[in-house]
Amino acid sequence: MKNFSNYNDYSTKEELHFASKAVHGALGTEPITGAVSMPIFQTATFRHPELGQSTGFAYSRLANPTRQELERTMAILEGGIQGFAFSSGQAANMAVFSLLNPGEHVILSDDIYGGTFRIIGDVFGKYGIEHTYVDMSDLDAVRAAIRPETKMIFVETPTNPMMKVADIAAVSSIAKEIGALTVVDNTFLTPYFQRPLALGADIVTHSSTKYLGGHNDTISGIVVVKDDQEIANKILVHIKSHGSQLAPMDCWLVLRGIKTLAVRMDRHNENAKKVAAWLRTQPKVKEVFYVGFEDHKDYDVTCRQTEGFGGMISFTVDSVDTVKKILKNVDMIMFAESLGGTETLITYPTTQTHEDTPKDIKDQLGITDCFLRMSVGIEDVDDIIADLDRAMNA
Repeated sequence: MKNFSNYNDYSTKEELHFASKAVHGALGTEPITGAVSMPIFQTATFRHPELGQSTGFAYSRLANPTRQELERTMAILEGGIQGFAFSSGQAANMAVFSLLNPGEHVILSDDIYGGTFRIIGDVFGKYGIEHTYVDMSDLDAVRAAIRPETKMIFVETPTNPMMKVADIAAVSSIAKEIGALTVVDNTFLTPYFQRPLALGADIVTHSSTKYLGGHNDTISGIVVVKDDQEIANKILVHIKSHGSQLAPMDCWLVLRGIKTLAVRMDRHNENAKKVAAWLRTQPKVKEVFYVGFEDHKDYDVTCRQTEGFGGMISFTVDSVDTVKKILKNVDMIMFAESLGGTETLITYPTTQTHEDTPKDIKDQLGITDCFLRMSVGIEDVDDIIADLDRAMNA
């Protein structure tokens, strides 16, 4: 029986451009049958040829060919040594925070996704992990938050939902000075637009439910480790022990989504620019948060470390009545949680993505009752704008 679990048996296609790597993945084809689409290995266990021999697989909780292809593909796209596919973005972040020991301290982006806020406060807080939230776009604030026990800096950039941008190279440099890990949540931009490991980060995480899967049809998470095998081994022990690995069918869905990542991200990016510019012309819109505006305070940093601005926009309107009107009247655009799919979604963060964030913190950050977040899809942009116009102004 042929063993195709050995990573070194197959080219990582370093000579190819990103879009080609995304289409062809790690193996390119399934090596035994030649299947162009990696099959869904829907099996719990694997037969051994004889005592002392193995196909490279034993039990799907430990390794599965479909999951392995996704993990290797993500390692190639992010530029790391090893990737891990989890049952959700939350599960991926749980594994990363499990690298911390009781008494250690982590610094996090201040308007971080509400689920991450809940993990670090409600779950890891009771195990003695200390944490501090800072505006990562303010490097002085990052330095001021450092303690002797600081062992990790966890960055969202752009942040969810205020669209703040952290200088990944600068933050990573600060972390290295104190012997701490830099972890970057790269969900919003994906490795197509932003590659944190090349900028100095140690670990990248994704809610691959979002742009990587791209079709709002699977829940999943990704972790990629840059070059530290000891860290990779710890993540491997976590995923094997906690049983939080991604199922074969979901791995196949994410792999299928990644094949079109480049073309989708280009369309998200193009559409979001036009929608953001249109929103600024509307009297009922008071402020638009979008990293692609030249007057965004972190625009220069964004241009230096990314190759695009993504498809995410947040904005405030003049009243709660306007919020209600928009959310009730959108038609093609859908009022729904999540982001990063082909469909345009609009979300009300204060009661959805950031429901668990205390009100005083939300008010301080600007996540008010008049605040909306939009994931701009790949529909015709004129239809997106027309739907918004009708919902808000009709």
